[in-house]
Amino acid sequence: MIPGHSQDVEIAQQKVTQRRSQYTRLTRNNLGYLLAKAVQSWNKVLYAGFCDAGFAEVKPSYGSILIPLFEQDGLRMGDLARRARLSKQTMTTLIKHMEQRSLVVRRQDPNDGRATLVYLTRRSREFEPVAEEVLAQLEETVEELLSASELKDLKARLRRLQLIEEEAESPSP
Repeated sequence: MIPGHSQDVEIAQQKVTQRRSQYTRLTRNNLGYLLAKAVQSWNKVLYAGFCDAGFAEVKPSYGSILIPLFEQDGLRMGDLARRARLSKQTMTTLIKHMEQRSLVVRRQDPNDGRATLVYLTRRSREFEPVAEEVLAQLEETVEELLSASELKDLKARLRRLQLIEEEAESPSP
């Protein structure tokens, strides 16, 4: 045994434990908690804007489906799931709820009878400019809280954080 080796290992392990606890402590300063509460606040204000504009049937979570369809209507379920970064199971559930609210419709792909395409309804098309206006107002509110450079930086960091799932799944070196 190397003299002092076990003590060095123990000190290194303590440092790792201290560093981890700094980031994982279950407090209101925990990153996950802060992100969740920021999203909760955002969605509350967003939904209030939708309701005020007469679109109470549109839930903020539907944005994951609506935005890709606003970009390109008539997507296959698999393509829509990838663009929305949602599992096919979650996608199917959301689409079902949105169909019940007359926001989307599913149709068989004329080129491939096994595939299903998702289309926006007239109601969703009527909602698109409302969503743009509500989101613009919400972003203006954020611009009052953050400088232009802070907002640009926040958006860049949030785009990077969207990759966390891929990072968590990749093997460590």
